[in-house]
Amino acid sequence: MKQTIFVIDDELPVRRTVSHLLANAGYDIQDFDSAERFLAYRYPSGPSCLLLDLWLPGMTGIDLQKRCSEDGLDAEIIFMSGQGDIASCSQAFRAGAVDFLTKPFTHKELLTGVERALTRSNKRYSRSLETTEVKARLASLTPRELDVLIGVTAGMLNKQIAAALGIAEQTVKIHRGRVMKKMKADSLAQLIQISSQMEDILSRRNGIVGR
Repeated sequence: MKQTIFVIDDELPVRRTVSHLLANAGYDIQDFDSAERFLAYRYPSGPSCLLLDLWLPGMTGIDLQKRCSEDGLDAEIIFMSGQGDIASCSQAFRAGAVDFLTKPFTHKELLTGVERALTRSNKRYSRSLETTEVKARLASLTPRELDVLIGVTAGMLNKQIAAALGIAEQTVKIHRGRVMKKMKADSLAQLIQISSQMEDILSRRNGIVGR
């Protein structure tokens, strides 16, 4: 899976040095001299890491971190600064930064931070793909099948679901079989596990449970 590292720093020597070190380590690198230029770039899908200077001209590193969060850009962020302070570090970490490197930093510090950031990004990206797949499976269910799924995951028996929906128990069994197939679940436990990723969606259709 392609992993991209974005180096964002207004100092050309820093960008060149960091990009060269990371390229030699086998990473795909894109570098920018400002947050604005980065935002104008067509951000790719996939695991990624931002090596972001704290005190950029114009939009600062902290500003860009906030913007990425608002825009749903999931890259993990490592801040770089030659004049970091405790307040800035604290703010960056509270907002989810992976690391804070004080310039000049060593090759080992850089690679260690990047590896940690990409590990986190890979996990987040995998979860995102799984969520997208589960949403697609849910979207394939008919309204009645979704009602049955909600009842099943709430621990209701077939006869209870039938009574709540006003349909025959045999009909519930048929819908339940179709739900298992469409959700690609081999067991009730697996169905519940898969559906747990979509609790927010299912909760909006949970009227059956209260009947």
